[in-house]
Amino acid sequence: MSELDLADLAAFAAVAQQRSFRRAAALRGVSASTLSEAVRRLEGRLDLRLLNRTTRSVTPTEAGTRLLERLLPALGEVSAALEAVNGFRDTPPGMPTGTLRLNVPLIVASMVLPPIVAGFLEAHPGITLEIVAEDSFIDVLAAGFDAGIRYDERLEQDMIAVPIGPRRQRFAAAAAPAYLAAHGHPQHPGDLLGHACLRHRFPSGLIPPWEFERAGEIVRITPKGPLIATTPELWVNAAVAGLGVICSFEEFLAPALASGRLVPVLEDWWQSFSGPFLYYAGRRHMPAPLRAFVDYIKAMPEPR
Repeated sequence: MSELDLADLAAFAAVAQQRSFRRAAALRGVSASTLSEAVRRLEGRLDLRLLNRTTRSVTPTEAGTRLLERLLPALGEVSAALEAVNGFRDTPPGMPTGTLRLNVPLIVASMVLPPIVAGFLEAHPGITLEIVAEDSFIDVLAAGFDAGIRYDERLEQDMIAVPIGPRRQRFAAAAAPAYLAAHGHPQHPGDLLGHACLRHRFPSGLIPPWEFERAGEIVRITPKGPLIATTPELWVNAAVAGLGVICSFEEFLAPALASGRLVPVLEDWWQSFSGPFLYYAGRRHMPAPLRAFVDYIKAMPEPR
């Protein structure tokens, strides 16, 4: 049996319910001849008569009645399914609805997104924003997310990338005044090999080396120390408690640096790097919530 056309099935159901090609045509906004041709096409593919036609009446055959009984609920489900996705278009204009799922690094969730999220949700009350913060490097689309936020070295080459948040960031090294008073101030990144260092572990198990840069010279070290943590708060609190030297995003350390609980270490070696990007699969058939978020990001004043 050849593949059946949903439009032909819907045409048959309309005629069978109305018992009239003319009345069904008026309800559907098409010509009676169009419906007649659709029913003939369906009967030909099924090799069954579905409607008995006379000059005065149209009635379903036994096969037509059986088909109609099963077809009406199915067509209702199709209609409901289409209605469910209608909300993902901008209807009414400028008021998209639906859920936007983002996968982002912890630093972005805590330091970059809060002011963006507040303004975006206020401007788009019909959108639900779901954010999963993790430092794993995953295929965000395969995992069911609409988009991800990553740093440029982790961007897939076939994705569209839109800058979001600060355009330059730095890795900062710091330690508590009491620690430095007891152990001295390192003068070169290599000196950290003789210090207690507090390190970060990614969920993958990777413990990245520390990288410093000055006047084009890059120094990478693999420090040792009493603590390896995946939680930024635990990491920073350990540094404030004087357990060792920490190296992290400057934004994570900023409150402790501003209060004096931590002091900069090797500040002229702090490495600068490009800020994060929102990335997604393409511009065609974008979900309305994602399109609204991209437009919102692009319209924001350019950050420093």
